Amino acid sequence: MQEKIEKALAKVRPSLQADGGDVELIEVSDEGVVKVRLTGACGGCPMATMTLKAGIERVLKKEVPEVKRVEAV
Repeated sequence: MQEKIEKALAKVRPSLQADGGDVELIEVSDEGVVKVRLTGACGGCPMATMTLKAGIERVLKKEVPEVKRVEAV
């Protein structure tokens, strides 16, 4: 499942990088909880929560149905 998640993250990375940020996969639990770290400009952005839920989580759930939730660490 981790490989599928990495491939899905590769799809959202260009838009994050265009704004000076990025996302790093930290952990994938057996329960389908994915932990990521937003880096660069995304790390301190006031819109980071919206990016995480409306962008990253939405794409991961679509690409990898086993994903239940995405959390920032």
